[in-house]
Amino acid sequence: MKNQEKVNILMVDDHPENLLALEAILDSLGENLVKANSGEEALKCLLRQDFAVILLDVQMPGMDGFETATLIRLRERSRQTPIIFLTAFSTSDSFVFKGYSLGAVDYLLKPIDPEILKSKVVVFVDLFKKTEEIKRQATQLAAINSELRESEERFRCLSASSPIGIFLTDIEGRCTYTNPRCQAICGFTLEQSLGNGWLESVYWEDRERVKVDWFAYTHQSNEYSDEFRFQTPQAIIHWVRVRSSPMLSDRGNPVGHVVSVEDITDRKQAEEERNKLLREQIKRQEAEQANRLKDEFLAALSHELRTPLNSILGWARLLRTRNFDEDTTARALETIERNAKLQAQLIEDILDVSRIIRGKLRLNICTVNLTAIIKGAIDAMSPQAESKGIQLETELDTVNTVCGDPNRLQQIVWNLISNAIKFTPEGGKVSVQLECAGDRAKIKVIDTGIGIDPDFLPYVFDRFRQADGQTTRSYGGLGLGLAIVHHLVELHGGYVGAESGGEGQGATFTVTLPLQTSREGGTQRLRGEPNIVETFHETSLQC
Repeated sequence: MKNQEKVNILMVDDHPENLLALEAILDSLGENLVKANSGEEALKCLLRQDFAVILLDVQMPGMDGFETATLIRLRERSRQTPIIFLTAFSTSDSFVFKGYSLGAVDYLLKPIDPEILKSKVVVFVDLFKKTEEIKRQATQLAAINSELRESEERFRCLSASSPIGIFLTDIEGRCTYTNPRCQAICGFTLEQSLGNGWLESVYWEDRERVKVDWFAYTHQSNEYSDEFRFQTPQAIIHWVRVRSSPMLSDRGNPVGHVVSVEDITDRKQAEEERNKLLREQIKRQEAEQANRLKDEFLAALSHELRTPLNSILGWARLLRTRNFDEDTTARALETIERNAKLQAQLIEDILDVSRIIRGKLRLNICTVNLTAIIKGAIDAMSPQAESKGIQLETELDTVNTVCGDPNRLQQIVWNLISNAIKFTPEGGKVSVQLECAGDRAKIKVIDTGIGIDPDFLPYVFDRFRQADGQTTRSYGGLGLGLAIVHHLVELHGGYVGAESGGEGQGATFTVTLPLQTSREGGTQRLRGEPNIVETFHETSLQC
């Protein structure tokens, strides 16, 4: 009941003038004054309203004040309503005792003292208001408690039946509650999960990372999401996805964190199965690709071996069965010799690849001048360049001593120049450069040839691999030269790379080798896997 609402005061007297006098005294209180001319009328008023106090005249015709008070007290709703008896006659002890025994709280003798009456009524009015306020608050509290009980019951049901694990923490990230689903997923009891106990069930491989990430999150109060593993006491591992957000009070202050735990074990297993299938599929495709490349290589090998062999056999038969003049005979012998050398080079390349695969490629290590190596390779390739009208240009630094196998280093340069000449059309240009800077030497072979497709560039140094079958048919070769170059450069502690602007844009091959910085006695092993490089040389060939 709100304080501004008026309360009811019941005035009962059979004389209207007395009622008017009481009204005049109490009107200043600002409350609702209800008048009754008899006991019967007073009882009717009590059926309709509640009163803070009843002013009841004792001497009334018919039903007097005592009888009226008796009936008022018989009714449950008005049993505790204060009654002040008003009388103009006897105030003997027996008279007063009778009134008090009927529930009176006071007696006032007529004529009434206004101030005394007003002060007494004010006390009971204030008491009634406070009592009503207490009742109102009690009703509100009961409603709030009922709502809380219903809310708690809803939360309990929701938490117990939730398919997702839920746990709550305080502001420091210490667990204060876990629902049954969370306990089942993570393999702990409610008691074991409290505080930081839940971390003990995190799988040992993930525990330290989760601990660091979790406490970093709780100090930042951002949203948190992670995937890791829990292990149950039965050694069953569950993958979970954990997401957390701060809990805020009605005023927006952080009070803790609410965390969801979702079992994603099935999803992880499905992903692993899918990845396994993908890996198997990739391996299968790689095996098929390797078989295809080997088939293509064998076909190219058959072609490359048969072509020079046919020339050799053809001229040999002609020389055996016919007599040619000196020029024809010289041309025949030159053809036989050229094709024999070509076939020998093919066989040597195949043997080199075989040695590489078996880890048996040997290097004779000594101090080597790269300028001399490059010039020797250029001299060997000049006739081939001249036959195609290709211009060979050089730009060589002089300070270029390295530690390596001179024959293999020359093979590297020879293969790169041969490759450039092969794929450069007539009238083109091949440039060979040697740059020395710091502790590195760079050999660049630049051509104006057919270029390299960007999609094929990552595979240009693979064994048995060419851009397409047409390349083998148009330009010849087995696709081994660059693979041999790549391996030899790595054995010398360097690396090789290829660049091209695309088809028709030419290509640049760059070999980077470490320069020799000091002379060292004895045998020096270059970079390579164990047993791949077997270094042996005479004592005089030291690097």
